[in-house]
Amino acid sequence: MSTCGLHCLKINHITVRVGGQPLVEDVSLHAHCGEITAFIGRNGAGKSTLFKAILGELSHEGEVVFSGHDGIPAKKKPRIGYVPQSLNIDPGTPATVLDLAVTYTSRWPAFLPIPRRLRREIEAHFAKFNAAGLLDKPAGRLSGGELQRVLLAIATRPHPDMLILDEPVSGVDESGLQQVYALLEQLRLEDMVILLISHDLQYVRRHADRVVLLDRKVLAKGSPADVFASEAFRTAFPMGGDRHE
Repeated sequence: MSTCGLHCLKINHITVRVGGQPLVEDVSLHAHCGEITAFIGRNGAGKSTLFKAILGELSHEGEVVFSGHDGIPAKKKPRIGYVPQSLNIDPGTPATVLDLAVTYTSRWPAFLPIPRRLRREIEAHFAKFNAAGLLDKPAGRLSGGELQRVLLAIATRPHPDMLILDEPVSGVDESGLQQVYALLEQLRLEDMVILLISHDLQYVRRHADRVVLLDRKVLAKGSPADVFASEAFRTAFPMGGDRHE
């Protein structure tokens, strides 16, 4: 696959204030294509707030810059895929997974008959996520693991420059969790910046390339080995991160 052309995400001195109080303060870091950068920290540490600032959903001080391999800011606006922690879908909705896929990944009106060509294209993409068999299932009847696989498939069609995942295995059972992790391992090979919020510290320790420990400010950042060995980590996680937080 050709490179995405956006070698690095640079976050420079990001601060988010609400009512004059900083929820995130002076955060600076780099994240690279082909790597998983995991954000860890206590609940309320500002991780989701930081992600919303990166997505442009919250006003903030500082800047978010996408640069090419030469370090020069990219001229084009990056394509971003986003997987939320949860998605509220009415259990009684008649909308199928295919309806969601068409709505979010194409310009075809979902209320019109879906062309066979478009369905085949979506099936081929969803097959990579072990989700092609879910296309005709009502979206409100998906299990937690099924929903996360569907959301990953939607977020990566078309191929994004950056994938942002806000606790993608929250509420997912062990079987679904392992499937989602396997998919993330595949996605890391597809030359995109991957940002992940995770409370599964064992997964972060084993699979993340870079780790950011956040509690409003950056307390530690670097390789998993460096961050997990830091005094800041021991203070934040007295149990040593051996259980899911």
